[in-house]
Amino acid sequence: MSAFRLVLARHGETESNVGGVLDSRPPGPPLTDLGRLQAEALAEELAEEPVVAVYASVATRARQTAAPLAARHGHTVEVLEGVHEVQCGELEGRSDVDALRTFHEIFGSWHTGLVSSRLPGGESGQDVLDRFLPVLEELRDRHPEGTVVLVSHGAALRLVGGWIAENVTGRAADEVLLPNTGRVVLEADTSLASGWRCVFWTGHDDIGDDQPAGAGAAGD
Repeated sequence: MSAFRLVLARHGETESNVGGVLDSRPPGPPLTDLGRLQAEALAEELAEEPVVAVYASVATRARQTAAPLAARHGHTVEVLEGVHEVQCGELEGRSDVDALRTFHEIFGSWHTGLVSSRLPGGESGQDVLDRFLPVLEELRDRHPEGTVVLVSHGAALRLVGGWIAENVTGRAADEVLLPNTGRVVLEADTSLASGWRCVFWTGHDDIGDDQPAGAGAAGD
């Protein structure tokens, strides 16, 4: 069995993604037809990985994305609290220019270290880190070997990946959207202060040293 590897995968496409809608509140919408195909493709891309467990956030789209992969490896999907999307508060359900600008400005500030900044009526970056990071540590403790897959959400994964992976800058994590079923792949590395190293990030050819085939499908 190989050393512990954590694959953080974004869910497949939803109608909210198609419409550019800020949609963070679980359980949220299901996958589109394309989203279901993306979930099947993710399962195929990770078919040769030694997957020992598959987890998902409480959102419907995350659970549906994780299901084909779990079935491929003979597992069931375990749903985890604390790894859902950044909660948008007053911006929820909006797709207008002002709402999107506000979201991206505040989200971008988190990547410069200003994690106390808060979305209007929603979460701060620190809120997201406080609920998400302990789950990753628990998974590392629970699975000392093999590949663990966690299906979650684009904004949350970019924040968390950029925060804990010592070889990823906040600017890099912020500059490229993680596509539907795109992945951030982390390995435990005790030689680093953070304890985590990124070996692959969809959309970044210069991050990590592991480049799986089929680096995710197009999407918001």
